[in-house]
This record gives sequence, C-alpha cells and structure tokens, in this order.
Amino acid sequence: MKWLFGLLLAINMGLFAYMQWGKALTADTAYLAQQPPLNADKIKLLPSPPETPAATAVAASAPTPTHTPAPATPADTACLEWGEFSGGDLKRASAALAKLKLGDQLSKRQVEYASGYWVYLPPSKTRAEIDKKIAQLKARGVGDYFVVQQPGKLRNAISLGVFKTREAANKFVSKLSAKGIKTAEAGERASKLKFTVFVLRDPDAATMEKLAQLHQEFDSSELHSAVCN
Repeated sequence: MKWLFGLLLAINMGLFAYMQWGKALTADTAYLAQQPPLNADKIKLLPSPPETPAATAVAASAPTPTHTPAPATPADTACLEWGEFSGGDLKRASAALAKLKLGDQLSKRQVEYASGYWVYLPPSKTRAEIDKKIAQLKARGVGDYFVVQQPGKLRNAISLGVFKTREAANKFVSKLSAKGIKTAEAGERASKLKFTVFVLRDPDAATMEKLAQLHQEFDSSELHSAVCN
C-alpha cells in the first residue's frame, strides 16, 4: 500500500507544480519580458532648436515690400508770350528781338481769326494817284502798306494794317492823323486774319526787362506769362 500512496503523492505534487508554474513555462517570451509602467509626470517636451546665424542673416536681408511712388513730373517751364503782330509791327518786332540774340529760346506761333478790322486809304482811280499816296506815306515814315488788287469796290485801296478790334484800328487811325495822313479809315474785314505771337522760353531777369521795354514801343501788343507747350 505504501507504493500506491507514494504514487498518488507524486501525481498530486506534479499536478500542483503544473498549476503553479506550468502556464509561465509554456507562455510566449514576450509575455515574460513585460515593460515597466511609464511615468507620465516625468515626460518633458524639448525646446525648439535655436535659429542658426545663417538663417537669421537670410531673414534680415529679405526685402520688405514697399509702395514705389510714381516718377516725379518735371515742373512746367515758364514762358513769355508777346503779340499779336502783323504787317509793319511784325517786321519791327522781329528786328528788335533779333538784336537780343535769343537763339533757341525764341519761337513763334500763328493765331488766326475769322474776321477783324483794317485801316486803309480809299481806292484811287489811276495808277498815278496811287503812286502819289505811296510817296506821301513814305515821307511821313509809314513803310508798311500794300495795294489791294482783288476785284471789287475796294480795288486799288491801300491797306495800312489789320487789327483784332475796332478800338485798336481806330487808335492807329489817330496815329496816322497825327503824322499828317488825314484820309485813313478803319473798317471791318470779313476775310481771315493771321497774326504772329512770339514765345520766349525760360527767360532770365535781364531778358524779361528788355522785353518789357520793347512792349512799351508797341501799344497794341500784349506781354504776358504762359506755360510752355
């Protein structure tokens, strides 16, 4: 009976050992090597790496967007305009300006009117009468004239000048009368009239003074400042 008791004891002890350590002995090795629990309170975030000098230099050299202003417009150049001239006054004014030797500073432009006024000597019947009147004009210092050749009632009249206004024409008639030319008349002229205006670009003070003096010698002229084209 002892051998039977010993056998049962051995079987019981084997069964007990299997129940205690058998599962661990037959389990996967990964199960035996379990990781210890993480300590979350000890986790820290690392700061971002500092910028390198090269990166800082590139950022500093980057252009800053700016608004580009529009290019400056040159200031308008000042001019003096002197006019308007025709006939004998145009010749005298041109000669006076030529003495100033203004070169490229001086130019001129044309002004045209649909109608105006003129001063004339009434028509003559013969060529001899025309020649006599011309001689009288020259003797009194009037050198600007022309004989009207167009057919009509004013053919052979002697034109002495054209003017924009009747007032200017009447003033010229008074001047001629003071010189002894008593038969001059002023009348309206329907045909187009052309006048010349002198333009002086960017004049200095000395030139402006000389022009102001010349202006006094031409009563019907106008001298004023303007913006050059």
